[in-house]
Amino acid sequence: MKLAIMQPYFLPYIGYFSLMKHAEKFIIFDTVQYIRHGWIERNRILKPVEGWQYIRVPLQTHSQTTPIKDILIDNSVPWKKKILSQIDTYKKNAPYFLKVRNLMTTILNLDYITIVDLNVYTLREISNYIGFKTPFEIFSQMKIEIEPVHEADEWALNICKALGNVTEYHNLPGGVRFFDTTKYDKAGIQIDFQQIELQEYNQQRPAFESGLSIIDVMMFNSPETINNMLDNYKLV
Repeated sequence: MKLAIMQPYFLPYIGYFSLMKHAEKFIIFDTVQYIRHGWIERNRILKPVEGWQYIRVPLQTHSQTTPIKDILIDNSVPWKKKILSQIDTYKKNAPYFLKVRNLMTTILNLDYITIVDLNVYTLREISNYIGFKTPFEIFSQMKIEIEPVHEADEWALNICKALGNVTEYHNLPGGVRFFDTTKYDKAGIQIDFQQIELQEYNQQRPAFESGLSIIDVMMFNSPETINNMLDNYKLV
């Protein structure tokens, strides 16, 4: 089995969805400590004129050691309305604005307590919209025991071992810096880093803004085109 594991990012970039699509099983890893200034509660879309802006889900105050699964959304703030308003930036120029706006409205019409609840539901709905259905589970709900972890790159390794039937593990290319691939070789698990070939598309602007949220890709491309984009990757 080919496995991929990622933290629950908020409306992540297209490479995240490519990794999801090409795994046979995908695990949402939510038990490690939440780190500020990452991608758990924010991402980037176009600004009205030029450049990009953050869309963000407000979080309740928490201790530095709080795991991702226990991070609560601050629902005292009208964040859903703000995000939809920011998405309206695309109204004049994006050919798929109405479809994407309606999808996001449907997603945000539900109530969420934790950031994991929101992100998991969003990942599932966007995957369905694009047209693929990789089975995935939330690690904190899997009730599996793994060997003690001594280094960051051992989380995935020990999960692979605990599942027992994993022959390949895929990660995004950012992991090249800290994964010791010899550990995986010794365990009989092939590890590869999946790098998507980011294709420029027409954002109706002089300069292309790369690596934005999947929302930006969806605004300017059909689900069929996006599905094809997800297949354009190499293993490094």
